Amino acid sequence: MHKGHFTSAAAALDHGDASVLFPVEELNKTILQHRDAELALADRDGEDVIVIAPTSMASSYFLTQHILTAIPIDGLSSTVKAQLAGSLDVPIESFELIQIGKWTTDSSNHSLTEYADA
Repeated sequence: MHKGHFTSAAAALDHGDASVLFPVEELNKTILQHRDAELALADRDGEDVIVIAPTSMASSYFLTQHILTAIPIDGLSSTVKAQLAGSLDVPIESFELIQIGKWTTDSSNHSLTEYADA
């Protein structure tokens, strides 16, 4: 079961429209990953987050395998912001973070014997 802003985000960018963000390590700006990204995203409402949405099976695989990443909008260069803004219906400055990937909650493993009597 995934958590995050995939159902509550105010906006989504198609993976292809967000290609300027990849690889994220080359952005040379502050990016938050793993636990830092979880904390930053948990502190934001969905209307403050843009999620990157898959456009094909390959992009879906890429995004689900991607490390959970939160990218602050104010840390992006004006060129990157302009490229992303062209794919949004509202100004990009009205958002705080871009979420790439998802984080999962731990779920307990079940044995098939639990279902034998069902």
